[in-house]
Amino acid sequence: MPHSTEIMTIDDANIRVLRGGPERRDAQPLVFLHGAGGHTGWMAFLEELSQRFAVYAPEHLGFGQSDDPPWLDSVGDLAYFYLDFLKALGLERVHLMGTSLGGWIAAEMAVRDTARLASLTLVGAVGITAQGETIPDIFRMPVEENLRRFYADQERAARRVGDVAKADMRLVAKNQATVTRLAYRPRFYNPDLSKWLHRIDVPTLLIWGAEDGLVPPAFGEAYRALIPGATLVVLPAAGHAPFDEQKDAFLAAFSEFIGA
Repeated sequence: MPHSTEIMTIDDANIRVLRGGPERRDAQPLVFLHGAGGHTGWMAFLEELSQRFAVYAPEHLGFGQSDDPPWLDSVGDLAYFYLDFLKALGLERVHLMGTSLGGWIAAEMAVRDTARLASLTLVGAVGITAQGETIPDIFRMPVEENLRRFYADQERAARRVGDVAKADMRLVAKNQATVTRLAYRPRFYNPDLSKWLHRIDVPTLLIWGAEDGLVPPAFGEAYRALIPGATLVVLPAAGHAPFDEQKDAFLAAFSEFIGA
């Protein structure tokens, strides 16, 4: 399905949103929240999801071309903002999907209010600890080490080093500054979130890459233990972005979950 890019104004802040999918008013919405590395564009898995769902892929406030409003101080602020986003767009029965930092935001949204949600899917999500341990410190890693941990396919990791060197450093700096402000003290978790995950009352799918070296599957196990009825799927030969490295298996797991 063709997709579009537009700037929407919510809570007096401009946010860039990629969207695509059926034009039917009855098409069920799916909202995808990206990770700490920034918006990755209209990826192949979003294209496939848009064959069935009205897909919205916003670029978080503080990232890329979206505004960085003065009130944005925490992941909780983004959670409240996205709840307002759903309300402003009139979205109901939403399949909410978030990866990494986006998964943390999605979890924070769900502990606050699930009235507009049909399901929750967390992919390699941060936001809690695993047996008291935090994730590795990504800001202290060389780029090569970060990519080695990110991908299961090490040849792909090596190729990506050159892509990182070509990135717009102004946007990279903006993204990193926002991540540091929102998520780094303490490092990529909210000490209070685990206490409230029991409030999530919509079907929840947790998808992890078996070879995720940034947010290992132990964090998926921790989420499963805290979210009532949550299902954990660990995909082999996948790292921190299973929707990219193992797209077909990822979509099959999500489709089976939605069907169930």
